[in-house]
Amino acid sequence: MRDLMSIAWAAKAAKADVARLGTDDKNRGLEAIACALEAHTAEILAANAADIEAGRANGLNEGLIDRLTLTEARIADIAEGCRQVAALPDPIGELLWQKTRPNGLKIGLKRVPMGVIGIIYEARPNVTVDAASLCFKAGSACILRGGKEAFHSSMCLTQLMRQALQQQGLPENAINLVEDTSRDSANEMMRLNGFLDVLIPRGGAGLIQAVVKNATVPVIETGTGNCHVYVDASADLNMAAKILVNAKCQRISVCNAAESLLVHQDIAAQFLPMAAKALAPDHVKLHGCPRTRQILGDTILPADESDYAREYLDYEISVKVVDNLDEAIAHINKYNTGHSECIVTESYASSQKFLEEIDAAAVYVNASTRFTDGFVFGFGAEIGISTQKLHARGPMGLEALTSQKYIIYGNGQVR
Repeated sequence: MRDLMSIAWAAKAAKADVARLGTDDKNRGLEAIACALEAHTAEILAANAADIEAGRANGLNEGLIDRLTLTEARIADIAEGCRQVAALPDPIGELLWQKTRPNGLKIGLKRVPMGVIGIIYEARPNVTVDAASLCFKAGSACILRGGKEAFHSSMCLTQLMRQALQQQGLPENAINLVEDTSRDSANEMMRLNGFLDVLIPRGGAGLIQAVVKNATVPVIETGTGNCHVYVDASADLNMAAKILVNAKCQRISVCNAAESLLVHQDIAAQFLPMAAKALAPDHVKLHGCPRTRQILGDTILPADESDYAREYLDYEISVKVVDNLDEAIAHINKYNTGHSECIVTESYASSQKFLEEIDAAAVYVNASTRFTDGFVFGFGAEIGISTQKLHARGPMGLEALTSQKYIIYGNGQVR
């Protein structure tokens, strides 16, 4: 087992080799990785089964088990993600602009690799491949530190990726997995100054805040998702019910799932029974405000401040009746995590006001919040959903994993 410092030195040594790779070489490596995952699906599933068995024995909830679980279809999707990343334009070397100054200097700005990117994540084995493929195409080496819950899966995936690169004559140390899953290794990774150029946490609120508060290396903060669906007075109610069910129930364990429903008072008496009926097949628990309980009855759990601020990651949702659009916007901006928000409305004016005033990375009109995803947005894969406003915001694809460099041509100018 390689210790963290051995991995850090290997990644640092490899970053120049990765940065020098041409687009064809990087795409060849990604195709080799995709083929390796497909060819070794049974091996990956066996490793994943060991993680799932251990997770259930340790009492992981169903949301986390779902995040942890790999299937043949999910592995196929991960491989397809690698191919989509390969098909994307290579951002490295792109000249963003160039202009000539009055003194004759030609100044340009181009995209360059980050160098070494660290990712700390939890029970999400797909992140192992998503992160590695994006970093590789973006010309950077990566150090991956997954959670202990997904260790066997992540280890198997990493070994396959490294072997695929090696067989293609490409630097295998472009992709590195920290095998020590203790808290000490996470803390040590947060302080790898001189080795990590950026650290990206991907997981629950506890992990993200621990990295933000304790890291001494630069951090890009990815977000938890307290996402809302607001049903406006003019909404198509059948559409609203379909969007709500998809946003809440299609996959409960993800950060772009809806955790709160807001309903305009003018249609609350009509829509709330529709919503409760639509959510009933999935046995969704509703935590409602007094007006919600007045309409749906006392069987609805009372909602308090903690419910409105909570990312359930379960078959639960908070519900509030609001007087108007302004109250809905104020409520969302108070309790959301800056991730994804939705309005269902037939009013153009309401949709534009919602788009302009909601403070979030992704804002939807008449569509489910579940679409906030790098794969869906056409990025091939994503490193995470950034909810901060510096460097990157929203699903982070290739361009978000690059830095910039000014290039200046002169003909003898001095100052």
